[in-house]
Amino acid sequence: MSTASTVALSGLARRLVKDGILAEEAAQEAFQDANKQKQPFVSYIVEHQLAESHSIAEAASDEFGAPLFDLSSFNMEMVPKDLVDLKLIQQHHTLPLYRRGNRLFIAVSDPTNLRALDEIKFHTGINTDGILVDEKLLSDAINKYIESVDEPLAGFDDLEDGLEDLDIEAVDEEGDAGGDAGGDIDETPIVRFVNKVLVDAIKSGASDIHFEPYEKAYRVRFRTDGILHEVTRPPMNLAGRLAARLKVMSQMDISERRIPQDGRIKMKLSKNRAIDFRVNTLPTLFGEKIVLRILDPSSAQMGIDALGYEPDQKEMYMQTLVQPQGMILVTGPTGSGKTVSLYTGLNILNEPERNISTAEDPVEINLEGINQCHVNPKVGLTFAEALRSFLRQDPDVIMVGEIRDLETAEIAIKAAQTGHMVMSTLHTNSAAETITRLMNMGVPAFNVATSVSLIIAQRLARRLCNSCKEPADIPKETLLKEGFTEEDLAEATIMKPVGCSKCANGSKGRVGIYEVVRITDPISRIIMEGGNSIEISDQCRKEGFNDLRRSALQKAAQGLISLEEVNRVTKD
Repeated sequence: MSTASTVALSGLARRLVKDGILAEEAAQEAFQDANKQKQPFVSYIVEHQLAESHSIAEAASDEFGAPLFDLSSFNMEMVPKDLVDLKLIQQHHTLPLYRRGNRLFIAVSDPTNLRALDEIKFHTGINTDGILVDEKLLSDAINKYIESVDEPLAGFDDLEDGLEDLDIEAVDEEGDAGGDAGGDIDETPIVRFVNKVLVDAIKSGASDIHFEPYEKAYRVRFRTDGILHEVTRPPMNLAGRLAARLKVMSQMDISERRIPQDGRIKMKLSKNRAIDFRVNTLPTLFGEKIVLRILDPSSAQMGIDALGYEPDQKEMYMQTLVQPQGMILVTGPTGSGKTVSLYTGLNILNEPERNISTAEDPVEINLEGINQCHVNPKVGLTFAEALRSFLRQDPDVIMVGEIRDLETAEIAIKAAQTGHMVMSTLHTNSAAETITRLMNMGVPAFNVATSVSLIIAQRLARRLCNSCKEPADIPKETLLKEGFTEEDLAEATIMKPVGCSKCANGSKGRVGIYEVVRITDPISRIIMEGGNSIEISDQCRKEGFNDLRRSALQKAAQGLISLEEVNRVTKD
């Protein structure tokens, strides 16, 4: 019997089962997953399309004797602005509708969500009453409300008239804001150009921005969905002023052009949204090349379902996360989404009863409730030194940005063996190679076999655009040679990119491709006997763990990625 089946259902969940809207097992699993992900039960059901929102609303109305309010006919201008903190609205998935005297009426899709009403009452000092509404209409209303209270920059409106007035701060290495980043480079055309490039990059979903000087040209490129493409070529004579502006914004020494420098910028898009940029300069033959990595905190708040794990892979990750001790290793090349996978796991574990500490180089995204440490080898604060300190601070969960050497590996393994959950990354190509990498570092095979609980190898593949993708005309024999099974082809249509106004060359966004391997007894035995990565990989296949190639083929069979993309991300 699964752990989900042991959950005792009550209130609305029980009514949905009774009315046949949800199967009991599905309701129990949804109830448990929603709690783990800190998401309201009804929101979880509708988001995962387990039941129609209007059926849930009618069942709730009948169960609790509450009238169902039609939110589609409500005038959103009546919503009281700035009365309830936006974080509370998003956290509890509720919306204040109107105030009458000393009573505030709150739209809720689950009448049993009394905690939301109590917290809003506590923060506002006003008595609250819940009004039952349809979950889908509530989601739409909350989104409209957020757009209306955010300043124009949140929606990137009117930017052409206010690019020089963006709220931009430099952030020093310790993460402290350094005030306005205007500095001495206050030439309005340069300011407007740089700000527009930053905003355009955010709008296009880019992960990196490259400012590149050459002998006879200067170009700016964005990396979008893992691929670099040119966006503009400013005049060559602006190269020095652009570099100076970016260095001032990130609090660097503008007079130093001979050595690389690191900095950080915080751009406030609205009172509720800010984006960080990690900045690095590199002296080249014709000037300084500057690369900005865009760090969007919202990417760390994604639920695990948004990452692209197959159901069995997600289950293994979730089960290992809640274990009291052990080690989870996430591997893959730079830019494969390792940080987001780790942050998603940390967010799931981020409860008041857990002490979570991270050592990162650098800290990319600030996570409230988690103690994040920025390693600084120049002053002796290495990963190993940070780990030693963590172990003296009563930790429950430890995240190490990367295991680079034997000293860090030994301390991390010791922590995993003494009652702590340890999470970290390595730069290897597969789960099996991660094991052999640790042993090649000098970690004894016994320690690897007894401390590592789960290994996730991953890549990011370009997702096909839903608006224009179409079936690919590929012979069945070719598909079988590529690795598809007869069962795959019986239930799937392989799609190909086309390209339209809504996407870039037929792709829009990315999806994770994963190899998730739990260290079982047979795999442990191979490790302790000194087995190589080939032997470990063979055992993983025998136990049904999909490798990266097989996982990518499954995504292609689901119509999410093309066969060309399968070959691009899983080629040897």
